[in-house]
Amino acid sequence: MDIHVPKDHPRYQSIAIREMLVEMADASVVAPAGLIAHGRGEAFDYLFGEDTPPPAYEAIEASAASLLIASHPVLSINGNAAALCPHQLVKLSEASGAPLEINLFYRTLEREQAIAEVLYESGAQEVLGVGDDASETISEVGSERRRVDPRGIGSADVVFVPLEDGDRTEGLRGMGKTVLTVDLNPLSRTARKANISIVDNLMRVVPLLTEAVEKLKDRDEKELKKIVDTFSNQRNLKASLDYIADRLYSFSFEGE
Repeated sequence: MDIHVPKDHPRYQSIAIREMLVEMADASVVAPAGLIAHGRGEAFDYLFGEDTPPPAYEAIEASAASLLIASHPVLSINGNAAALCPHQLVKLSEASGAPLEINLFYRTLEREQAIAEVLYESGAQEVLGVGDDASETISEVGSERRRVDPRGIGSADVVFVPLEDGDRTEGLRGMGKTVLTVDLNPLSRTARKANISIVDNLMRVVPLLTEAVEKLKDRDEKELKKIVDTFSNQRNLKASLDYIADRLYSFSFEGE
């Protein structure tokens, strides 16, 4: 990837990610609308100072505990997730025992195969939800996201759905599944409807979540359930909004 920006540019990393996403869009991994979604997320990340806010750590721990006590957890992968951190998602899959399943709003076989290739190149041993493998449907969802793999999301009890849309989050909840999500927007329908919402940047979250899974692996189920049961998504979302408000308030007095 050739980026015509000096490496000492203060926004070099951000620009490099944008350029990479554009290349991934050309390769059919990222949908054009995914570029807009990334920009929206980046705007919210500014509000957090492009750093993991304190409430996210509690949500990460609760998500790790949920993955560990699940009978059949699954990691749902869309184009942006696969483009942004494929290696890290494969490591999370290995640590948690949750298989990777492709699920797309803008679904074509070409995109499914392109995303699967990215994941395989990143070390994945199996990728679910490609082509006819997505043979089951979620009746509550009208978009192409309704198509799921019966070996994966179809039979899962816990589903990790980073960079998700609210429709499928509600549909999965309606099926009795526990939904874990990552969303930089604490006001989104996805964040509000999920069981556990990690309000942070996916690229920071996945390594932290993998680390949390490894840390909690030796805990007994009773302790893990306590972590999950004492977590309040509503309280955590409020804490995230309070964090943004306090940070903006502090800026209003800078230089006085």
